[in-house]
Amino acid sequence: MIGTIAKSMRQRSAAGLLLLSLAACSTAAQAASYTMYRDAGCGCCLEWAEHASTGLNAHVTAEDADMAMVKDLHGVPDNLRSCHTMIVEGYVIEGHVPAEAIRKLLREKPDNVIGLAVPGMPVGSPGMEYQDHKQPYQVIAFGPKGQSVFASYN
Repeated sequence: MIGTIAKSMRQRSAAGLLLLSLAACSTAAQAASYTMYRDAGCGCCLEWAEHASTGLNAHVTAEDADMAMVKDLHGVPDNLRSCHTMIVEGYVIEGHVPAEAIRKLLREKPDNVIGLAVPGMPVGSPGMEYQDHKQPYQVIAFGPKGQSVFASYN
């Protein structure tokens, strides 16, 4: 009888440890950490990093870098380049891409897409808010087979 009770307690303890481990892993997954590369003098990058941190439930840190080298290294086409670059789960995020579009990318994982970009610095995009002014813009998916519109914002 004592042996049966001891065995039951060990099984419950093992189950409890398994649940605790799973909870720790899910918390770690929810609190991802990403590094955004930017020019030191660009203030809108920090605004976008705050947007991305909130929208992706992640910790985004800003690192000053040689931006041409970062963009070349990650295959960002010249016509899509902007002021900051971030790598999220292997995808390149270039410029003022809304967190909503990044979440969609991570959920759908489309074939032949290296990353998303918002070329330039459109007014009203995340990090580029100014009063109630908004400029329509597109999020462009890019990869080895070219570029296409991934999302549009008005």
